[in-house]
Amino acid sequence: MEKSTAFMPGSPANRFRIKSPELLVAEAGADLAGHGLKRHMGLFQLVCFGVGAIVGTGIFVGLSDSVAQAGPAVVVSFVLAALTCVFTAFAFAELGGAIPVSGSSYSFAYAGLGEGTAFLVGWCLLLEYGVSVSAVAVGWSQYVNELLSSLTGWELPAALSAGPGDGGVINLPAVIVIALASVLLVRGVRESARATAAMAVLKLAILVAFCAIGFTAFKHGNLTPFAPAGLGGIGAGTTAAFFSYIGFDAITTAGEEARNPRRNIPVAILVCIGLVTLLYCAVALAAVGAIGGPGVGGRPAALSYVVNQVTGSTVGGGVIAFGAVVAIASVVLAVMYGQTRILMSMSRDGLVPRVFERVSPKTSTPVSGTLIVAVVFAVPAAFSSLDAVVNLCTIGTLATMAVVNVAVITLRRREPGLARSFRVPLYPVMPLLGVGFCLYLMYETGWTTWVQFAAFLAAGCLVYALYGRRRSRLVAAPVTADDAVAEPQAV
Repeated sequence: MEKSTAFMPGSPANRFRIKSPELLVAEAGADLAGHGLKRHMGLFQLVCFGVGAIVGTGIFVGLSDSVAQAGPAVVVSFVLAALTCVFTAFAFAELGGAIPVSGSSYSFAYAGLGEGTAFLVGWCLLLEYGVSVSAVAVGWSQYVNELLSSLTGWELPAALSAGPGDGGVINLPAVIVIALASVLLVRGVRESARATAAMAVLKLAILVAFCAIGFTAFKHGNLTPFAPAGLGGIGAGTTAAFFSYIGFDAITTAGEEARNPRRNIPVAILVCIGLVTLLYCAVALAAVGAIGGPGVGGRPAALSYVVNQVTGSTVGGGVIAFGAVVAIASVVLAVMYGQTRILMSMSRDGLVPRVFERVSPKTSTPVSGTLIVAVVFAVPAAFSSLDAVVNLCTIGTLATMAVVNVAVITLRRREPGLARSFRVPLYPVMPLLGVGFCLYLMYETGWTTWVQFAAFLAAGCLVYALYGRRRSRLVAAPVTADDAVAEPQAV
């Protein structure tokens, strides 16, 4: 076969350093030493992994912030946030089935828009996965204290359970949950998948039980006024509610460790979004209907408080607190997994140091990369407040999701023959709506967040210019898809 030169690194056609989907898939599966990942995750494990990455701080802790903004109309906010995710979930499903690699959004951007954009997407994923781990760990600390109070009447002192911004010294529980997650991830993906599945089933059961309790005290009068802050409040509530959905894209980071990923990844993404949306709306309606918007809004450990008010006992609240402790721990585990796999893909491409791509032949996991991620993100978890990072994490995630929608459009035009096990319906309307919804929610984060995000992107551009662009293996050792060896693992 005649070799294609359309995407040779030095050719005018590839001035953006685009890497073909075929080459991304062919290079996946192992580090430079030949130590590879293992395919242990089936469809059920992928769905549980997605639920594990999504359901956590956003609903157990962040619900009160959304209610404070939107009032009872928080249900509308959750639906609007879900729509943003649904449009983008279709895009992730198409690309996750067509390019089943660990790089997720980063790899999709590399294939669709080129290396520079891909690096910035990976840079933004440090916010989505890394910073959200810190935020989630802070929320975990709140429910640990709630659980201790329910069981023993004693709580950790503020100095050891909150960062300086919240009146403490160090958030020790947040550090502990990150350390525990890193130990489990280092042991192996099979063990991590089993633990995530067990925790996902448990927290779904806890939330269903919460709905059952909340609806026993439901009063229609608690839903009025429905939107006390008007459309502006609903919009602000939507931005806050969006944090509750962050993590569904982590399913695509399992592309090299999933069985039959071309079928299972798209199915798992769509099942997760549908299941979580129904659950979130039910939880929000049950909470507000039981005690009213003012009772839920701005209250720490809101779900436990609702159950305590409805039952007149702290026992039910203690059960909810236990569920939250498990739920939020599973988010830390799943999101840290995604972060390490993103860095592994970037390292294989030479854009970040090689230490992140090294896979242990004993555990088939990137041990060094996992430990580095744990240490780096334990620092903001120990010393930052939840509010300080949520908006920045949200805008970075939205920007990444917008890029994935654009990548679907560019790859449909450039790679019409690419094997796609799932196709975005109503193309190109769906991906364009996905971009539009993402931009709207980015606008709602406020100018302060935009300034912070601009500074973060500027720092990313500098890192890419000084390190990534010069060390890129696409340039240092140019390879075309025709030169690539067969995939090391069947997909």
